[in-house]
Amino acid sequence: MLIPKNAKLVLMGDSITDMGRAQPVGEGLFDPFGRGYAAQTEAFLNARYPELNLYIINVGVSGNTSRDMVSRWQRDVIDLKPDWLSVMIGINDVWRQFDLPHMQQTHVYPDEYEQNLKSVIGQTRQTVRGLIMMTPFFIESNLQDPMRVQMDRYSAITRKVAQRYDCLLVDTQAAFDEVLQHVHPARLAWDRIHPNQMGAAVITRAFLKTVGYEF
Repeated sequence: MLIPKNAKLVLMGDSITDMGRAQPVGEGLFDPFGRGYAAQTEAFLNARYPELNLYIINVGVSGNTSRDMVSRWQRDVIDLKPDWLSVMIGINDVWRQFDLPHMQQTHVYPDEYEQNLKSVIGQTRQTVRGLIMMTPFFIESNLQDPMRVQMDRYSAITRKVAQRYDCLLVDTQAAFDEVLQHVHPARLAWDRIHPNQMGAAVITRAFLKTVGYEF
């Protein structure tokens, strides 16, 4: 298990991380972590390793793009002083290009996406003990689907930035692709974006494997 005793782990992201978490910060009592992979991850880590006394915080914000993430990085990451940090962003950067094609001011194209990641990861990498980057995903098995093609471009950027800054990488798209060999996307998410509990478990399992969780 890579995350050490008494570590504070902050989970940064969009609605996939948010999933109804407590505001202003997803921490503490009364189901503060939402109903997605963040809640599952917190539960599995602290049930399996209670002796580590891990402090997990969910700061996902529904609808966020990487541009939005940059604007709140000081408040939701730097000010929280995490020991470990996980970042999954990019789904809305891509999605807005398809569901709001006429609102180009909302679009975050690949060059800006890469710069946004480099900006926040670059300034933070040396201040945390561990940094995990998670690829954005589209739960679609047709690799020629236009949105899947674009999402794969953003996933490739995430992998490149993770390698540049020596981050752990959770390839969530690959995790979903493995399951999609056996089930239809609707079994995992009604809109191919927001996972149900089964879909959330796919992300959770990939995350836990990456940090050396002993199942």
